[in-house]
This record gives sequence, structure tokens and C-alpha cells, in this order.
Amino acid sequence: MAIEPIPLDPLERGYLGVLRIRSVFLWLTLSAIAAAADASLHGRAGIPFGYLAGLTFGWGVITVVFLVPGRWRRWGYAFTDRELHVANGWLTRRHTVVPVSRVQHIDVSQGPLERSAGVATLSLHTAGTEQNLVVLPGIRRERAEEIRDVIRSRISDAPW
Repeated sequence: MAIEPIPLDPLERGYLGVLRIRSVFLWLTLSAIAAAADASLHGRAGIPFGYLAGLTFGWGVITVVFLVPGRWRRWGYAFTDRELHVANGWLTRRHTVVPVSRVQHIDVSQGPLERSAGVATLSLHTAGTEQNLVVLPGIRRERAEEIRDVIRSRISDAPW
């Protein structure tokens, strides 16, 4: 019996901007810390000022320009009426399948950056102890609410 692969939808393009902005904040913070370390090492070890901060800033630019889009491209999801598929990862590819019947709690959330990009995060809490939280970031809020409503109707229809 062959299992048909389910085609996965990509995350919304607006989520790429969210990931880039978060990455910029992280790398600017790390660059500031490296600049403070530079000032300390410049007087003690004779390392040219700006060496650590420049390296950190350079890695940040490479990350924001090249690595963040790659991370964004490696996410995908599909929702059938019976299950949600979430796939991500590069070295370790993870494909999680959440049966609707296992869902106990559903959250749709948006931070300020996500709101400005028009995307939301869908979080599913499932029965079980391991891997009981499945998070799908970067989908349109309307789509997240649609998935939430379908799952909620299935949960309320299920006999106890």
C-alpha cells in the first residue's frame, strides 16, 4: 500500500520579513556585546578595535540575507479535514502529523511584528506527554482561524 505524499503549502511571504526583523534585532544586540568586548580587549590584548564587532556584524548580515530565507523556505504545512501536517528543518527534516481527534486546545496568536505582516501563529496542544505542542507560524490570520474553527467543530462533534 503506497501512501500518497501530501503537497505542502509554503508559509506566507510576510513571515519572511518577521524572521528577518527578529534576526536583525538579535545580531545588533550581539554586535553591541561584541563592541563592548572589543573595547575591553583593545586595551588589554592589543586587538584592533572593531575586530570582534565587525566579525559579528558580518555574520549577522550573512544570516539575514542568506540563511533566514532558507529557513523560511523549509517550512510547509497542509490541512486536510482530518489532520494537520507541519514540516520544517534542513539537516533534520521534521514532518509532524496531528490528527484532529488528538487536539485538546487551539491558540491563534499574533505579536506586533506578525500583526504588521498580516500573519499569525497557530498552536495545537494535543493529548500525550511528548511532542504535545505543535506550532505553525507564519500563516494568514484568516487561514489560522479557519483551521481553528474546523478543528473546534470536529472536537465538539466527537463523542465523549
